Amino acid sequence: MTAATRSDPTDVRPTGGLLRHRDFRLLWAGQAVSSVGSNVTTVALPLVAVAVLDAGTFQVAVLTAAAWLPWLLIGLPAGAWVDRLPRRPVMVACDLFRALLFLSVPLAAALDRLTVWHLLLVALSAGVARVFFETADQVYLPVLLRPEQLPEGNAKLHATQTASYVVGPGVAGLIAQLIGAVTALLLDAISFLVSAVCLLRIRTVEPRVRRVDQSRSLRRDIAEGLRFVARDPYLRVLTAFGAASNIGLTGYQAVLVVFLVRELRLEPGLVGGLVGVMSAGGIIGALLATTVARRCGSARALLIAAVFTGPPALLIPLAAPGIGLAWPALGGLLIGLGVAIGNVVKGAFRQTYTPHHLLGRVTVSMHLLNYGTIPLAAVLAGAFGARYGVGTAIVVMTAWLALTPLILLVGPIRRRRDLPAASGGVLSALRRRPETGRRHRHGAKSGGRCPPADPSAPGSPRTRPSGPR
Repeated sequence: MTAATRSDPTDVRPTGGLLRHRDFRLLWAGQAVSSVGSNVTTVALPLVAVAVLDAGTFQVAVLTAAAWLPWLLIGLPAGAWVDRLPRRPVMVACDLFRALLFLSVPLAAALDRLTVWHLLLVALSAGVARVFFETADQVYLPVLLRPEQLPEGNAKLHATQTASYVVGPGVAGLIAQLIGAVTALLLDAISFLVSAVCLLRIRTVEPRVRRVDQSRSLRRDIAEGLRFVARDPYLRVLTAFGAASNIGLTGYQAVLVVFLVRELRLEPGLVGGLVGVMSAGGIIGALLATTVARRCGSARALLIAAVFTGPPALLIPLAAPGIGLAWPALGGLLIGLGVAIGNVVKGAFRQTYTPHHLLGRVTVSMHLLNYGTIPLAAVLAGAFGARYGVGTAIVVMTAWLALTPLILLVGPIRRRRDLPAASGGVLSALRRRPETGRRHRHGAKSGGRCPPADPSAPGSPRTRPSGPR
């Protein structure tokens, strides 16, 4: 695949950083607005289920599961399709589809037709669109930016997204307190429309997908992405860590709103505010990620991030009314810090390490486990909560999360200062396999060129979601 053709020469080598890069600014603005809207929905949707429809603990947990289930159902073929399609039209279509979905909730409520099943259908359908959008987004950023610009771009996108984790829940709680949780979902619908408009205004012309790429077997494409991840010692360990971490993160988050509303008797506005404070560490982490990676090394930065992601989770079950709310606030703050640093470092490592023609498939192959554990964790937490109490469910899930950093001690990451810059060994093995039929055991080149120490390219960062990706 050839490099992208840029219609505006001033966008090729902007001076003054990416704030001078017109197309990146549009992508950044659109994602910032839609992230705020999505995080409004993160709190507003379970509030609608609890406060309007009187849903139980298990039903609320299933809502979370429905939003992430599509990663298990269609994640792998979605990655292969995205590698065959122009990414920007895919992202625009997903934004418009999600806008219609979330507009349907207040409309159904106005007609007195809103049910828990309606919310489940909206969550599931929006999850399908998210699979395609996030996969295309991961592949699209390297089209807009040069490799040395990716760390700065990823850090900016992640800082904005994690800021939305603070703003979104607070806005959702405030709107729910003043005019009802159903109305808060209108903000998410509008945010997706804004994102679609921003994407349509981008001038960069994507390279056309080669005809030979489109004629390949879909099954073969999927298998190639899976083999790349399974054989690579770095991506394999990072995938396992992300999957295990998301079990704990999603598990406690799936029942957190129920716990705060029904166990601690908090008002919706305070629930949104507390969830926002718990997410504030993500902003700090995203701002510090490139500095930590540059000064400590990108591999060591992942280990530092894991320490903040795991053990502080043990503070969350200590929550109590009044001053006792400081414990979950502090725990969530530290978790957000660790998740943000880890996502920024891991994300751009994946973008620069993986050959571009494989990036969509490699991304969803990792997400299949990373995000695929999320619906299972949500259902498991809901079942625990329904059977033993929501407080017990939070204790079990946070204890699991506290232990997950041990996974990164398995494999080569613990022995390196920086992550490698190229994946030549695994790619060579994949290319030789169809020709010879022989089995090869190759990993990434441990002696490959280390990431640059330049501040603008600290060696491996990128972004996005609810937990490690």
